[in-house]
Amino acid sequence: MTPPLLRLSGVGKDYAKLDTNAAGRVRLVFDLLRGRGVAHAFRALDDVGFELAAGESLGVIGENGAGKSTLLKIAAGVITPTRGSVDVHGRVGALLELGSGFHPEYSGLDNIDLAAALLGLAPAEIAAKRDEIVAFADLGEHIDEPIKHYSSGMVVRLGFAVATALTPDILITDEVLAVGDESFQKKCIAWMENYLADGGTLLLCSHSMYHVQKLCRNALWLKDGRVARYGDAPGVTQAYLAYHEEKAASARRPVATPQAGAAGAYAIQSLTLEPVARVRADESLTVRGEVFSPDDRVPVVLVGLVRADGTPVYGVATDMDGVVPQRIGARRFSFAITFPRLPLLPGKYFVRAHALDPEGVRLFDNLEEDFVVEGTSRELGLVRIDHGWESGGPPPGES
Repeated sequence: MTPPLLRLSGVGKDYAKLDTNAAGRVRLVFDLLRGRGVAHAFRALDDVGFELAAGESLGVIGENGAGKSTLLKIAAGVITPTRGSVDVHGRVGALLELGSGFHPEYSGLDNIDLAAALLGLAPAEIAAKRDEIVAFADLGEHIDEPIKHYSSGMVVRLGFAVATALTPDILITDEVLAVGDESFQKKCIAWMENYLADGGTLLLCSHSMYHVQKLCRNALWLKDGRVARYGDAPGVTQAYLAYHEEKAASARRPVATPQAGAAGAYAIQSLTLEPVARVRADESLTVRGEVFSPDDRVPVVLVGLVRADGTPVYGVATDMDGVVPQRIGARRFSFAITFPRLPLLPGKYFVRAHALDPEGVRLFDNLEEDFVVEGTSRELGLVRIDHGWESGGPPPGES
């Protein structure tokens, strides 16, 4: 059985926290000289592991400070882990930080020769690749200028051109698509797609969920230095987006008030979903609940679908459709609504049920239940709209 090109097992990385006072710094130096572990360390990574076989692609996602760049540096061999093991089989091409490995006083052309030599290419190999690298970077006459005069986008152009011209067994990139103009980003994506189609292996770090879904088969979500989720790219990125949407909406989300019934107000007493918690795209969703009516009059119920970030998707009330909740006891009513072939795109959502007076004017209470729409669609927005394309033939590369 062929071993994976890259395997990380139980990887952890600690950094010493530098004290601001002189006594703390002296203590740290003595601890290090005596070979003691540094107790007051910052844990950048903890128990991270994954495997990347030939031809696979993995996207690393997470918030700033989650440990993504540290993980990529460990995988590329730039730094060593504090704990765990890293096994690499094959040549690695890494583009991690702007200008890494470049000399600011050298021209772009000289830095191509320097970077290629550092990567182990012989002079004849460098000469054979030079024109290809220059053409990909597309810097024009700036190729002969010192790179200290380059913009960040120009440095990325040169760095990506060098890394890709070598056709590594594993390509490791850290936010390369976040810098540079749109035309260069398109060129990079096209190259990566061809690289993967030819059997290349990609480890990509990005804040763009679109690019992770487009380029990567699997994804790893880092949170506070640990693996929050690891699996297929659509599922992991959808969970990550839902996490951020919930964070953004947490301050705005209405709070359920079941005590409203005791206060003499109309109140939602219960709310259930069928199926519970998870539903496949295009399957049906049924919402059921009970309402308390303080004066025994038939209440109005409003049911809404809301994305996890608080964006309203759809809402409808019983009186809009001429429906009356069913009486199930004194001052108690039930309701049920079914959404057949739910057209929502994959992601996390909330069902909110609101209790109103019989006139449908005053809103008293609400309860909510969350659910996840599962699927592999990469379409954008909230809902899926039926559509059809006029095709000009098979995609490039297919017969």
